[in-house]
Amino acid sequence: MVTKQLLKDLPENADLRRADSLAREIFSDIANKWALLIIEALGERTLRFSELRHEVEGVSHKMLTQNLRMLERNGLVDRKVHPTVPPRVEYTLTEPGRALRNVVDAICGWTHQHLGHIESARGRFDA
Repeated sequence: MVTKQLLKDLPENADLRRADSLAREIFSDIANKWALLIIEALGERTLRFSELRHEVEGVSHKMLTQNLRMLERNGLVDRKVHPTVPPRVEYTLTEPGRALRNVVDAICGWTHQHLGHIESARGRFDA
């Protein structure tokens, strides 16, 4: 976590420890499984809603819609509507979204690297 010393030159809304900070609100938005999986699925590609739903196994229509709107609101995803019948809607990561994807990739790598250890720990704990 960031120390007070490191935060001294930043505005109060950048402090994750403060319940009323914008930083905590953003962190809360993006630190959920669906948002992380959507970011990972988009990667460097542009996908339609149905393609995203296929890529993110288990996500409901409602949860995908809510998370895409949140990611768009936070400037992490661009939504482009093509004027066709029916409308074709495509989603692409923005530059900040691609930067966040690097972090998501690191989390995925960490998960793969430590999967065996976590499985063993869960086995001991649940026994």
